[in-house]
Amino acid sequence: MVDISTEFAGLKLKNPVMTAAGPTSRDGMTLLNAAAGGVGGLVAKTVSIKPADVPRPNMAALKEGRVGSRRGILNAELWSEIPVEQWLEREYAIALSSGLPLIASVGYTPEEVSQLGPKLEKAGVHAIEFSTHYVGGHTEIAKALKEVVEIPIFAKISPKVDVAEVAKSLEPHVDGIVGINTYGPCLRIDIETGKPMLGSSDGFGWMSGVSLKPIALRCVADIARAVNVPVIGVGGVASGADVIEFLMVGASAVEVCTASILEGHTVYGRIAGETAEWLKNHGYDSLEDIKGVALRHMDGSATLTPPPTVDMEKCTLCGLCPKSCVYGAITVDKKKDLFEIDKDLCEACGMCISVCPYHALSAN
Repeated sequence: MVDISTEFAGLKLKNPVMTAAGPTSRDGMTLLNAAAGGVGGLVAKTVSIKPADVPRPNMAALKEGRVGSRRGILNAELWSEIPVEQWLEREYAIALSSGLPLIASVGYTPEEVSQLGPKLEKAGVHAIEFSTHYVGGHTEIAKALKEVVEIPIFAKISPKVDVAEVAKSLEPHVDGIVGINTYGPCLRIDIETGKPMLGSSDGFGWMSGVSLKPIALRCVADIARAVNVPVIGVGGVASGADVIEFLMVGASAVEVCTASILEGHTVYGRIAGETAEWLKNHGYDSLEDIKGVALRHMDGSATLTPPPTVDMEKCTLCGLCPKSCVYGAITVDKKKDLFEIDKDLCEACGMCISVCPYHALSAN
């Protein structure tokens, strides 16, 4: 039986999928719903000294050209609208009743985290994640929080900083790094009205979801290579394959927000189940078998000599690869049961390998 449990900084999770600070971790009952949906650990929405005055509207889907497809969202969300006193008196206790590890999230200055940290610890949370978002001062906040609590603390890093350098500066003061926060500012316009889709002062918002994943993966890889503390990946996790990617670049666990907004609380269990299924199908026994395996290949050695190799037992002659081959090197004819790659035309760009849904093409 495949083991998808994970442990980091003394926290033991039955699977590597956690909630992320955001709308789908906005209160105790929402976190209980996530637990019922199969999540392995809980991260609550960020609290601060005062409740947030959130603009409305504050979320908008990012859509592809075809109807109904979604890449992610923009949001003008802030920290929790609920007073921190209510979290301390009620919401954390409700979440803790799930029996899952609970990480509180707090922001945003050394003074604020110093004041709130001990109260969060007293409320029974198992760890604290602090977010600087884009205000900076990472190390000062880490030091301030570490001085007032005994439970593990994690720093959540913005993608708009040198994540490796910031992680290295934080390493002596934290128990782990979370990468990454949302990216922005970004903008989307409703072309029917000419107005921004979000109600912030300038209509700007922050991008999350599938579109963010390549940025998040690069950041996690950079962080994992720079420090020896655990790394938690967040940004665009929507499937078990996404979890595998993050673990392969060194993450110990992942956080999920946008996928749960778009799909609902059962998404966590689906992602965890797909993770276990992938490991089983590929002959692995646990998450540890794949953790960090991609890092050793990030040295320029992932090269392709033309043409790619095709496994005709996997190939269905679906025709996606010739459509994506800008060099016209691939010929597919389903009627003639024909698949050919002209090695003289092939430029080894790798596009065909990446678009093949059946993994029939590979580098040789």
